[in-house]
Amino acid sequence: MDQTLLLALAALIVGLSKGGLSSAAAIAVPLLALFMNPVTAAATLLPVFIVTDWIGVWLYRKTWSGRNLAILIPSMAAGTLIATLITPYTPESALLIFTGLIGAWYIARRIFGRETSEARPARTGPGVFWGVITGIASFITHSGAPPVQAFLLPQKLPKLEFAGTIAIAFAIGNLMKVPGYWAIGQLDGLDWVQVALLACVGIAGTFLGRWLTGILPERGYRLLIETMLGVLSAVLLWKGVAMWLG
Repeated sequence: MDQTLLLALAALIVGLSKGGLSSAAAIAVPLLALFMNPVTAAATLLPVFIVTDWIGVWLYRKTWSGRNLAILIPSMAAGTLIATLITPYTPESALLIFTGLIGAWYIARRIFGRETSEARPARTGPGVFWGVITGIASFITHSGAPPVQAFLLPQKLPKLEFAGTIAIAFAIGNLMKVPGYWAIGQLDGLDWVQVALLACVGIAGTFLGRWLTGILPERGYRLLIETMLGVLSAVLLWKGVAMWLG
Protein backbone atom coordinates (compact mmCIF):
# COMPACT_ATOMS: atom_id res chain seq x y z
CA MET A 1 0.00 0.00 0.00
CA ASP A 2 2.83 2.42 0.84
CA GLN A 3 4.44 1.78 -2.54
CA THR A 4 1.10 2.25 -4.30
CA LEU A 5 0.50 5.54 -2.51
CA LEU A 6 3.96 6.82 -3.41
CA LEU A 7 3.43 5.85 -7.03
CA ALA A 8 0.10 7.70 -7.05
CA LEU A 9 1.69 10.73 -5.36
CA ALA A 10 4.46 10.77 -7.96
CA ALA A 11 1.89 10.63 -10.76
CA LEU A 12 -0.07 13.48 -9.14
CA ILE A 13 3.13 15.53 -8.92
CA VAL A 14 3.78 14.90 -12.61
CA GLY A 15 0.27 16.13 -13.38
CA LEU A 16 0.71 19.26 -11.26
CA SER A 17 3.85 20.07 -13.20
CA LYS A 18 2.10 19.71 -16.54
CA GLY A 19 -0.67 21.98 -15.30
CA GLY A 20 1.85 24.77 -14.74
CA LEU A 21 3.87 24.03 -11.58
CA SER A 22 6.78 22.99 -13.74
CA SER A 23 9.43 22.39 -11.06
CA ALA A 24 7.36 19.68 -9.42
CA ALA A 25 7.90 16.98 -12.05
CA ALA A 26 11.56 16.46 -11.32
CA ILE A 27 10.78 15.57 -7.70
CA ALA A 28 8.81 12.51 -8.81
CA VAL A 29 11.72 10.22 -9.73
CA PRO A 30 13.74 10.94 -6.55
CA LEU A 31 10.57 10.23 -4.55
CA LEU A 32 10.14 6.81 -6.18
CA ALA A 33 13.86 6.13 -5.97
CA LEU A 34 13.42 5.86 -2.21
CA PHE A 35 11.98 2.38 -2.74
CA MET A 36 12.73 1.34 -6.32
CA ASN A 37 15.53 1.51 -8.85
CA PRO A 38 15.69 5.05 -10.28
CA VAL A 39 15.89 3.69 -13.82
CA THR A 40 12.74 1.65 -13.23
CA ALA A 41 11.10 4.72 -11.67
CA ALA A 42 11.90 6.85 -14.70
CA ALA A 43 10.57 4.18 -17.07
CA THR A 44 7.38 3.73 -15.03
CA LEU A 45 6.64 7.45 -15.10
CA LEU A 46 7.54 8.12 -18.74
CA PRO A 47 4.08 7.09 -20.06
CA VAL A 48 2.48 9.26 -17.36
CA PHE A 49 4.61 12.18 -18.50
CA ILE A 50 3.65 11.63 -22.12
CA VAL A 51 -0.11 11.43 -21.43
CA THR A 52 -0.17 14.46 -19.14
CA ASP A 53 2.14 16.41 -21.46
CA TRP A 54 -0.56 16.69 -24.08
CA ILE A 55 -3.19 17.75 -21.56
CA GLY A 56 -0.80 20.55 -20.63
CA VAL A 57 -0.30 21.44 -24.28
CA TRP A 58 -4.06 21.73 -24.73
CA LEU A 59 -4.41 23.88 -21.60
CA TYR A 60 -1.68 26.29 -22.73
CA ARG A 61 -2.13 26.05 -26.50
CA LYS A 62 -2.63 29.82 -26.79
CA THR A 63 0.19 31.00 -24.52
CA TRP A 64 3.74 30.05 -25.50
CA SER A 65 6.96 31.57 -26.83
CA GLY A 66 7.73 30.49 -30.38
CA ARG A 67 11.30 31.78 -30.28
CA ASN A 68 12.12 29.88 -27.11
CA LEU A 69 10.63 26.67 -28.51
CA ALA A 70 12.61 27.07 -31.75
CA ILE A 71 15.79 27.27 -29.67
CA LEU A 72 15.01 24.64 -27.05
CA ILE A 73 13.46 21.75 -28.99
CA PRO A 74 16.41 20.99 -31.34
CA SER A 75 18.80 21.47 -28.43
CA MET A 76 16.83 19.07 -26.24
CA ALA A 77 16.88 16.53 -29.07
CA ALA A 78 20.67 16.74 -29.14
CA GLY A 79 20.79 16.31 -25.36
CA THR A 80 18.49 13.28 -25.56
CA LEU A 81 20.78 11.64 -28.12
CA ILE A 82 23.83 12.31 -25.96
CA ALA A 83 22.07 10.88 -22.90
CA THR A 84 21.04 7.75 -24.81
CA LEU A 85 24.70 7.12 -25.59
CA ILE A 86 26.20 7.91 -22.18
CA THR A 87 23.55 6.59 -19.77
CA PRO A 88 24.63 2.93 -19.84
CA TYR A 89 28.20 3.95 -18.96
CA THR A 90 27.77 6.84 -16.49
CA PRO A 91 27.29 6.31 -12.73
CA GLU A 92 23.86 7.50 -11.70
CA SER A 93 25.33 9.30 -8.68
CA ALA A 94 27.36 11.55 -11.00
CA LEU A 95 24.29 12.36 -13.08
CA LEU A 96 22.17 13.21 -10.04
CA ILE A 97 24.89 15.44 -8.58
CA PHE A 98 25.33 17.20 -11.91
CA THR A 99 21.61 17.89 -12.22
CA GLY A 100 21.34 19.10 -8.62
CA LEU A 101 24.27 21.47 -9.09
CA ILE A 102 22.48 23.16 -11.99
CA GLY A 103 19.53 24.07 -9.79
CA ALA A 104 21.78 25.02 -6.86
CA TRP A 105 23.74 27.32 -9.15
CA TYR A 106 20.59 29.06 -10.27
CA ILE A 107 19.29 29.55 -6.72
CA ALA A 108 22.68 30.87 -5.57
CA ARG A 109 22.68 33.32 -8.45
CA ARG A 110 19.19 34.49 -7.50
CA ILE A 111 20.20 35.00 -3.85
CA PHE A 112 23.65 36.53 -4.29
CA GLY A 113 23.48 37.96 -7.78
CA ARG A 114 22.48 41.47 -8.72
CA GLU A 115 18.75 41.69 -9.30
CA THR A 116 17.59 43.54 -12.38
CA SER A 117 14.12 44.62 -13.35
CA GLU A 118 14.94 44.22 -17.04
CA ALA A 119 14.02 40.99 -18.75
CA ARG A 120 16.76 39.19 -20.66
CA PRO A 121 16.17 38.33 -24.31
CA ALA A 122 15.95 34.72 -25.53
CA ARG A 123 19.49 34.41 -26.89
CA THR A 124 20.42 31.46 -29.08
CA GLY A 125 23.78 30.58 -27.50
CA PRO A 126 22.61 30.22 -23.89
CA GLY A 127 19.41 28.58 -25.13
CA VAL A 128 21.29 25.88 -27.02
CA PHE A 129 23.53 25.23 -24.01
CA TRP A 130 20.68 24.96 -21.52
CA GLY A 131 18.55 23.02 -24.01
CA VAL A 132 21.21 20.33 -24.39
CA ILE A 133 21.62 20.11 -20.60
CA THR A 134 17.83 19.92 -20.27
CA GLY A 135 17.68 17.02 -22.73
CA ILE A 136 20.38 15.10 -20.85
CA ALA A 137 18.94 15.74 -17.37
CA SER A 138 15.39 15.01 -18.47
CA PHE A 139 16.37 11.71 -20.07
CA ILE A 140 18.29 10.49 -17.04
CA THR A 141 15.97 11.42 -14.16
CA HIS A 142 13.10 13.46 -15.66
CA SER A 143 14.85 16.41 -13.96
CA GLY A 144 14.93 18.83 -16.85
CA ALA A 145 13.22 21.67 -14.95
CA PRO A 146 16.33 23.26 -13.36
CA PRO A 147 18.31 23.85 -16.58
CA VAL A 148 15.33 24.98 -18.65
CA GLN A 149 14.33 27.38 -15.89
CA ALA A 150 17.87 28.73 -15.74
CA PHE A 151 17.26 29.85 -19.33
CA LEU A 152 13.60 30.91 -19.16
CA LEU A 153 13.18 32.56 -15.76
CA PRO A 154 15.58 35.49 -16.41
CA GLN A 155 13.40 36.41 -19.41
CA LYS A 156 10.56 37.23 -16.99
CA LEU A 157 7.92 35.77 -19.27
CA PRO A 158 4.27 36.16 -18.23
CA LYS A 159 3.39 33.18 -16.06
CA LEU A 160 1.01 31.56 -18.57
CA GLU A 161 3.48 32.02 -21.44
CA PHE A 162 6.23 30.56 -19.25
CA ALA A 163 4.05 27.56 -18.35
CA GLY A 164 2.94 27.02 -21.96
CA THR A 165 6.48 27.14 -23.31
CA ILE A 166 7.62 24.52 -20.83
CA ALA A 167 4.54 22.35 -21.45
CA ILE A 168 5.14 22.21 -25.21
CA ALA A 169 8.91 21.79 -24.93
CA PHE A 170 8.63 18.81 -22.61
CA ALA A 171 5.70 17.27 -24.50
CA ILE A 172 7.93 17.01 -27.55
CA GLY A 173 11.02 16.21 -25.47
CA ASN A 174 9.41 13.27 -23.69
CA LEU A 175 8.26 11.75 -26.98
CA MET A 176 11.85 12.00 -28.18
CA LYS A 177 12.95 9.86 -25.22
CA VAL A 178 10.92 6.82 -26.27
CA PRO A 179 13.35 5.42 -28.89
CA GLY A 180 16.27 5.90 -26.51
CA TYR A 181 14.50 4.29 -23.56
CA TRP A 182 13.52 1.38 -25.77
CA ALA A 183 17.06 1.00 -27.12
CA ILE A 184 18.60 0.66 -23.66
CA GLY A 185 15.82 -1.61 -22.34
CA GLN A 186 14.13 0.76 -19.88
CA LEU A 187 10.65 -0.04 -21.19
CA ASP A 188 10.94 -3.80 -20.67
CA GLY A 189 8.64 -5.38 -18.10
CA LEU A 190 6.39 -2.42 -17.29
CA ASP A 191 3.02 -3.15 -15.64
CA TRP A 192 0.81 -1.38 -18.18
CA VAL A 193 -2.36 -1.69 -16.10
CA GLN A 194 -0.62 0.10 -13.27
CA VAL A 195 0.76 2.68 -15.71
CA ALA A 196 -2.76 3.36 -17.03
CA LEU A 197 -4.08 3.96 -13.50
CA LEU A 198 -1.17 6.27 -12.74
CA ALA A 199 -1.90 8.18 -15.94
CA CYS A 200 -5.46 8.83 -14.72
CA VAL A 201 -4.08 10.26 -11.48
CA GLY A 202 -1.67 12.38 -13.51
CA ILE A 203 -4.49 13.78 -15.65
CA ALA A 204 -6.38 14.87 -12.54
CA GLY A 205 -3.21 16.53 -11.26
CA THR A 206 -2.84 18.42 -14.53
CA PHE A 207 -6.15 20.23 -14.09
CA LEU A 208 -5.37 20.91 -10.43
CA GLY A 209 -2.02 22.40 -11.43
CA ARG A 210 -3.68 24.58 -14.07
CA TRP A 211 -6.12 25.91 -11.48
CA LEU A 212 -3.31 26.71 -9.02
CA THR A 213 -1.30 28.44 -11.74
CA GLY A 214 -4.28 30.61 -12.66
CA ILE A 215 -5.00 31.85 -9.12
CA LEU A 216 -1.45 32.43 -7.87
CA PRO A 217 -0.18 36.02 -8.16
CA GLU A 218 2.84 36.61 -10.42
CA ARG A 219 5.33 37.13 -7.60
CA GLY A 220 3.98 34.22 -5.58
CA TYR A 221 4.10 31.96 -8.63
CA ARG A 222 7.78 32.74 -9.26
CA LEU A 223 8.62 32.32 -5.57
CA LEU A 224 6.87 28.94 -5.54
CA ILE A 225 8.76 27.77 -8.63
CA GLU A 226 12.10 28.89 -7.23
CA THR A 227 11.39 27.30 -3.85
CA MET A 228 10.50 24.01 -5.51
CA LEU A 229 13.64 24.27 -7.62
CA GLY A 230 15.75 24.72 -4.49
CA VAL A 231 14.14 21.75 -2.74
CA LEU A 232 14.57 19.60 -5.82
CA SER A 233 18.24 20.50 -6.18
CA ALA A 234 18.90 19.66 -2.53
CA VAL A 235 17.16 16.29 -2.91
CA LEU A 236 19.15 15.43 -6.03
CA LEU A 237 22.46 16.45 -4.44
CA TRP A 238 21.74 14.49 -1.27
CA LYS A 239 20.72 11.43 -3.24
CA GLY A 240 23.72 11.64 -5.56
CA VAL A 241 26.27 12.10 -2.78
CA ALA A 242 24.70 9.29 -0.74
CA MET A 243 24.93 6.95 -3.73
CA TRP A 244 28.50 8.02 -4.48
CA LEU A 245 29.55 7.32 -0.87
CA GLY A 246 27.83 3.95 -1.01
